[in-house]
Amino acid sequence: MRALTLVALLALAALCLAGQAEAKPSGAESGRGSAFVSKREGSEVVKRARRQLIDGQGAPAPYPDPLEPKREVCELNPDCDELADQVGLQDAYQRFYGPV
Repeated sequence: MRALTLVALLALAALCLAGQAEAKPSGAESGRGSAFVSKREGSEVVKRARRQLIDGQGAPAPYPDPLEPKREVCELNPDCDELADQVGLQDAYQRFYGPV
């Protein structure tokens, strides 16, 4: 009777150990999941990035102002700068520096 109980316990222990050996380790599954994603998950990430750009969170820099070089030149001259406040930048620049 004791031998039968011992054999049953050893068989049960062997089955438990075999089940654990066949199971995938948790580290291997999580490592693979971080390196490869499905097409659906990848497209969700791209859509999320596009929405952030459209919403203005991390939007690209605006185009440079074409009048900025003229504005900087006119600001260095106090008379041109004052006239630009009264009649506008383009007219003040043209009066002081001629047509360009």
